Amino acid sequence: MADLPHILIVDDSRVVRTTLIQHLKGSYQIREEADGDAAWQTLILDHSIQAVISDLNMPKVNGFELLERLRSSKLRRLQELPFILVSGEETEEDRARAREIGVSDFITKGVGSSEILLRLNHLLALANAREDLDAGRERMVQDPKSGLYTKKFVELQTAQAIAHTTRHGGESSLMVLGFDGFTALGERLGSEVAAEIGNRFARMLAGKIRQEDSLGHFGAGQYAIISPGTAPAYCATFAERVRQAVEVARLSVQGQTVAVTVSIGLAGVPNDQATSAAALLELAGARMRQAMQQGGNRIVAGGVVAATRTISLQHALELLASNRPEAVKPHLGVLGKQLLPLLQLMYQELGLALPLAEIERRLAEREMQK
Repeated sequence: MADLPHILIVDDSRVVRTTLIQHLKGSYQIREEADGDAAWQTLILDHSIQAVISDLNMPKVNGFELLERLRSSKLRRLQELPFILVSGEETEEDRARAREIGVSDFITKGVGSSEILLRLNHLLALANAREDLDAGRERMVQDPKSGLYTKKFVELQTAQAIAHTTRHGGESSLMVLGFDGFTALGERLGSEVAAEIGNRFARMLAGKIRQEDSLGHFGAGQYAIISPGTAPAYCATFAERVRQAVEVARLSVQGQTVAVTVSIGLAGVPNDQATSAAALLELAGARMRQAMQQGGNRIVAGGVVAATRTISLQHALELLASNRPEAVKPHLGVLGKQLLPLLQLMYQELGLALPLAEIERRLAEREMQK
């Protein structure tokens, strides 16, 4: 019995639980709970459970609520756990809601043993196949040094995002990021050092993206991020934060302080009429190269505008310390207004002849011109 797959049956009716157990005994090891709350506790603690058969109407936590907890869990094994809903008196709206939440299948009360076993065996076979596929992908598609996905797998993930967007609507976005002057960086510091700089950058990126996003290699010193369900404007906003973070970063390499910048190309569906994942990747890559040709340290997004935000005083000072005044100039109006109280205090305490009124007037004119 210990070698049989473990199944959890959840129903507030002892009669129903007993009937289901009779159908499944000999093929599965059964655990049973009388309500969704107890089932939830069991699922958290018992990692051996491979599927759930649950009633809809139960005390404390009903079938909908139990399914929602599973699908929104941070534990991957619970997110993907096969979940069969025992149907009886529910409406078509109830079934639609269950499908939307992520139910795996339905069985009708009173159905025979062969039908239940067929449904369960099919779901567990799919779950096992998915686990094997995920394990194979982890072995085959990750770069052993960086731990990132290969370009081929990035293309597969892009194809999945496009397919999901086509079927369900919504938007998906893709960005390709590349170090400006990466070849020259390798010639100056050595290819291994340049690669390590890239790996550090990749680890920083990995900590910033969502769980559902995929980060992989695109080329030498170049990376791609696929963001399913993300609108291009939000992707552009994230890209700008990445660009700014790299711009002010200082890496210590072989006793030297290295400053780097990135150029970023964005593409997305359905905005961009790409016919395939490879075409969408190439479009984002072409826009990245266009950003590099225009001087680097910028984003080309195909007309998509990111939500703008003013840089902080600290960021402005870091840019000036890096001899990058051009990046500060567009924000002078807002930054100057923030500094006016400090200048007023200096005027009062140090007796400086500061033309505060003129400074304030010039800043206001600058903002009006913008």
